[in-house]
Amino acid sequence: MELIEGVKVKRLEKFADDRGFFMEILRDEDGLLEKFGQASMSLTYPGVIKAFHYHKLQDDVWFFPKGNAQVVLYDLRPDSPTYKKTNVFYMGEHNPIVLLIPKMVAHGYRVLGNEPAIIVYFTTEHYNRENPDEYRIPWDDKEINFDWTTKFR
Repeated sequence: MELIEGVKVKRLEKFADDRGFFMEILRDEDGLLEKFGQASMSLTYPGVIKAFHYHKLQDDVWFFPKGNAQVVLYDLRPDSPTYKKTNVFYMGEHNPIVLLIPKMVAHGYRVLGNEPAIIVYFTTEHYNRENPDEYRIPWDDKEINFDWTTKFR
């Protein structure tokens, strides 16, 4: 899959022993965030689709430590070489990765399986309640035209 311009994926490594495991999520030397704004966490129930939204000012870094999700990105930047391209990632317990989502790339996810998913995300800007950098697009937007249904093969 050709990645949308500016999107970065970091594979995570677990260090396990007889006590459990340790896993780093994000390091300053990863070069994923140009600056730190905020860290947040959200829980979403099975089957729920949270899509789409984008930001004009901030980049996001997403990580799903619990549960599994289908993550969809769509490039809204007319000057990007990947304008109007879609990327799909399967993230979570079964595929522990960190995903950098650049500003002006629409993003959303659907929780897979029968358990809730927890997302932990880091942003380059903190949330401003008076002037939120959140722009919504319907989950079934005709231009993005993403089919959220599971394909049985």
